[in-house]
Amino acid sequence: MLSVGLTGGIGAGKSEVSRLLVECGAVLIDADRIAREVVEPGTPGLEAVVAAFGEEVLAGDGSLDRPRLGSLVFADPEKLAVLNSIVHPLVGARSRELEAAAAEDAVVVHDVPLLTENGLAPLYDVVVVVDADPATQLGRLVRLRGMTEGDARARMAAQATREQRRAIADIVIDNDVPLEELRRRVKEVWAELTRRAQASARTPRPPQE
Repeated sequence: MLSVGLTGGIGAGKSEVSRLLVECGAVLIDADRIAREVVEPGTPGLEAVVAAFGEEVLAGDGSLDRPRLGSLVFADPEKLAVLNSIVHPLVGARSRELEAAAAEDAVVVHDVPLLTENGLAPLYDVVVVVDADPATQLGRLVRLRGMTEGDARARMAAQATREQRRAIADIVIDNDVPLEELRRRVKEVWAELTRRAQASARTPRPPQE
């Protein structure tokens, strides 16, 4: 099995790349989706978030009010660090469970938005970074997600820089390109990942003591 960490700045198009990798045959473990699951009503994760930020982060139905929480943490690095310290260990534990269930020769892609920020690169066999010019990211956030320019810039500023992400990359996928060109690049990357996965599956495991 090959464990791949996939990351990229908000608006870089990481979700599109993960979708294309799944089309190729990857097993996807989506940290964002898991992060939502671990703070659903009734979970210890939600209890911890409420303890840290107060009941004002709850919606009327008892679920997490994500826009409200986002407005609190993305402009305050200390509060963001507190939130990450609650959610990240829960996401990591669930991700490891899902990875353990994958086939021996699988390419398991972990879609991890904050891989760079949380220093997680050593956990993966390969780190793939989806890269785009910051102006491209900003345009996508405003045009496609309906953010104000101020909100979009704040979200981008709360993440690692483009240079920091590229510094940890084993493979970079440029997403300042049309979809068909992106698709061709993802297929090239997939060929490399499957080659590595097959080589890993053929490598004898060390004897257990």
